Amino acid sequence: MSKKEPKVIGIGGILFKSKNPDKTKKWYQENLGLPTDQWGTMFKSRDIDNPDQVNYLQWSPFDKKTDYFDPSKKEFMINYRVQNIEEFVKVLKDKEITVLDEITEYDGIGKFVHILDPEGNKIELWEPPKSNTVE
Repeated sequence: MSKKEPKVIGIGGILFKSKNPDKTKKWYQENLGLPTDQWGTMFKSRDIDNPDQVNYLQWSPFDKKTDYFDPSKKEFMINYRVQNIEEFVKVLKDKEITVLDEITEYDGIGKFVHILDPEGNKIELWEPPKSNTVE
C-alpha cells in the first residue's frame, strides 16, 4: 500500500450533535471514564504497519444548533483520516463528488476538507500532520 496513494486510511473522528454538549461530556467522563476537554476526548492507537506512528480518533459532541454539519441535516458527521489529501481532492472532483470547501491547514492538527456523500451526509477528511510519532 503506497503512502502516496490518495485514499482513506482510517476513522479520524466521530462528531455528533447534542442538546447539551457539556452535560454529555460530563456524563461520559463520570460514567464511562472518558477524559474530556472542550472538544470531547481523543483516543490514541498505534499504526499496525508502523508502530511508531500514533493515530488519533476524536470523539466530540457539538451543540445541537451548530451549523458545522451544514448542509447535511444529519445529527452526526464522520471524520476520515486520509493520506495525500491534495491529490485525493483532485480525484474526488474528477469523479464529480461535491467538495464543499478548500483544504484548510491548522498547525499541529493537520489538513481538513469537507465533501458530501450521495445521501447528503457531510464527511470531514483529515490528513494528520506528518509528525504523529511516538511522544
